[in-house]
Formats: sequence, structure tokens, C-alpha cells
Amino acid sequence: MAQPNSVKIVEICRVTPKPGSPDLLSLPLTYFDSLWLRFPPVQHLYFYELTSSSSSSPTSTDSAVLAYLKTSLSLTLKHYVPLAGNLTWPQDSHTPIISYVQGDAVSLTLAESAADNFDHLSSNNVFLESKAYHPLVPQLESSHERTAAIALQITLFPGRGFAIGTAMHHAILDGKTMNSFVKSWAHACSKQIESGLSIGSDISLPEQLKPLYDRTVIYDPTGLGLESIYLNTWQNLDGPNNRSVKVWEFKAPPDDSVRSIFEFTRTEIQSLRQMVLEKISDPVHVHLSTFSLACAYTWVCLVKAQEIEANKVSIQAFSVDCRSRLDPPVPENYFGNCVRGVAVFAAVKELLGEDGLVVAVTAISETIKGLDKNGVLKGAHEVYFSKMKDLVQAEGIYSTAGSHRFQIYDTNFGWGRPKKVEVVSIDRTDAISVSDSKNGGGGIEIGVVLKKDCMEAFASLFAVGFGVK
Repeated sequence: MAQPNSVKIVEICRVTPKPGSPDLLSLPLTYFDSLWLRFPPVQHLYFYELTSSSSSSPTSTDSAVLAYLKTSLSLTLKHYVPLAGNLTWPQDSHTPIISYVQGDAVSLTLAESAADNFDHLSSNNVFLESKAYHPLVPQLESSHERTAAIALQITLFPGRGFAIGTAMHHAILDGKTMNSFVKSWAHACSKQIESGLSIGSDISLPEQLKPLYDRTVIYDPTGLGLESIYLNTWQNLDGPNNRSVKVWEFKAPPDDSVRSIFEFTRTEIQSLRQMVLEKISDPVHVHLSTFSLACAYTWVCLVKAQEIEANKVSIQAFSVDCRSRLDPPVPENYFGNCVRGVAVFAAVKELLGEDGLVVAVTAISETIKGLDKNGVLKGAHEVYFSKMKDLVQAEGIYSTAGSHRFQIYDTNFGWGRPKKVEVVSIDRTDAISVSDSKNGGGGIEIGVVLKKDCMEAFASLFAVGFGVK
């Protein structure tokens, strides 16, 4: 178990977009955004190690690291101006609005760890207290009237490295947009370091990282008025005409809970694929993607480790990127949300059986095929916000956060690839984090938070399934 992480807040500063940005910008939320209006922020944590060779470089001193990160953040915000703004819901507006006016800024916390625990916190091979990362991620400023788009924190581990913590408002950006912003920041920082550009020099972004703000590319093909359905539900959730934009606060994780990351190598994914193929009669019609196999295997291990009652139904929920599934498709660099959540159901009795993996992956496959056949927004009008907070943390109900397609381990600020990336907020939502593997090779990482005894059982089940005794 990790020792308490002693972190000292050095400064809380406000970083504004580089001069030359628009003085005023306003973006209405779409129905894709409104779905997540009051969901808690998604918190990520990126660990970067300064090696013995890099630490002697003038660009790798603590002061230089902070200077490059702060300056490149300002340069990046010039391209991502809405992230310096706030979410409000004015009385004269039908929809909530992301509003930026000159002078708005991103809150950036600068901190320093007094503990010699960088290696421990950035290792994949340990169980960490679920709260060990909390001092390393910022809190998003939020009230009923106004909520910040993002908050950031840089924590220095003197002589070892640094960590970047992010808190992102889910109603303002989805995982794809969030990842594009962080990679844009990393691109700007690394280019400054590589080119020796003077402080304040401008940075151009690759085309795929330039955000598209055109809201007209988002439309509602269902004809059901999804925007009105979602907003009316929010307004009547806690009383009539409630226009609160304050994010929900989910319960804190139990004191005895721990977190850990587990890896599927490409070879192990292929082994799972072969196991399923040997047991199904019609393999052509089963979607055996890396994501489906990893989620199915993790689902079965979780149900067994937590000893979910056999007479229950378990649910696996995940977000689907709708950009390429709409007709016409939405550009990949669209800024905002373009995802919807879907749920997969399976009887626990069947998941616990000999063919549990086949049951799980078939259920996931059929759900994905249904989206492609019936339209990605089929059933999107059925929302249950009043029960959402309870459902998210109910036993036997699991969700996913992230995607291995984001390639988060390619996020290089100029000091190399991350040593570790964590989705910190899964300890409050009981989600399973999904990302590419830091070891590359087409692998995938999943992160879980469980009570310690359940985690030990999960780790054993996870390993045994690959023939590790």
C-alpha cells in the first residue's frame, strides 16, 4: 500500500489564452453535450519521468519544466479558447452555453510532492490506495450558476519527474476532444523545446488537432427532439425550471479500496479471440474486436471477484463515438461531445458459467451490431437522470472510461512518453478505464478500483485466465 502522499500547493495561477484570441466567444450545448450536463468531471493523471540524462538538461530543471508547460498552455488555449471559459445557463437561453470573455482563464495549480514516492505512484505493478492520487488532481470550480470548463495541476517530484493532473467537464468535451486538447498542449510544448523557440512564440497545430467549432454539423436524425428531452429532464429533476450547472458529487471510495492497472498484450487478446472462436458456431457475425474481448473478459472477472449473486442481471455500459456513425459523418476534429452511452445486459448465472466469456462478448457484439443496423441513436431518448447516481455505483453494474484508440501514451510534452496514465475519477464512478498499453505492441490497459480483498481475487482471476498460475 502506498504511504500518504504529502503534496504542498505552491501556487494557484490563472493561465489566459495567448493575446490574439477572440475577445468574446459563445457556444451552445448540443443534445450530445446536454446529456452529461451535471456529471462529475473526468480526472486524468499523466506521470513523466525525468531520466538522469534529461535531468541535467537546461530544459529539465524544475523551473524550466514549469515555464515551458505554462507558456505552451497559453499558446494552446489560443486554439481552444472555450476551455478558458465557463458553462452557464442564462434565463434567456433555451440551452446552457459555454461562454468565454476576455480575461477568463484556466486555473492551474502548481504543487510539489514532499514524499519520495514517484516510482511507487507511477508503477503498474502495485495496488495503490484509491485516494492516493487525489492530491495530484485539481478540483473543478462549480456552482449552480457557473462551472469551469477545465482545471489543471502540475506536481513536481524533485529529482524524479512530474505529474499533470486534469479535470474536464464532460458536458463541454468528450474523451476524443479532451485527448486532442492534451495532445495539442504536448505538441506545443515539445515544439518549443525542440526548436528552442523563444518564450511567447506562436505554435501551429497539425490539422487533426485543430478543433472544429461548427455546431451545425450536429443534427438530430431521430426527429424526437433529443435536446428538448434532455434539457426538460434536467430542468425538472430537482424542481421546476431548475437551471443548475453544478456538477454532481459522487460518494467517495471506501477507505479499504485500492486501484491497479492490468494489461492485455496483443498475444493475450489473440488467445481470447481464439478461445471464443472455438466455442461459437457463427463466428462471422460476432464482433471480436480488441475492445469487445478486453471488456468482456474484465466483466467476467469482476462479476466473479465481487461474488455478484447468480440470480441477478449484470450491466456493462460504454460510450460509443457517433462521429463516423452519423450520416453525413461528423468531422473527427469536432469540438464537443459526440458520444452516447449504451448498456449491455447479461445474466450473472451465465457470466459465471463455463462459457461466461462467450456470453459476455456475444452480448457486447450484438449491442454494437444493433447500433450499426438500427442507427446509433436508437433508444437515445430513454434517459433516467433521477436514477443515474444510484445506478452508476450499484453492484453488478459496470461502465468504461476512455478508449485504447486515443493512444494516450503518445502524449509527449518533450520529455518522453508518459510513464503511466491513470483515470483518477473511476474511483467515484466505479468505471473501468481503458487505454492503449504503455508497452505498445497493440496491447491494451484496463484500470479498476475495488475493495482490497476483491482486487486480490480479481488479479488472481485475471492472471489464471491467461494460464498464469
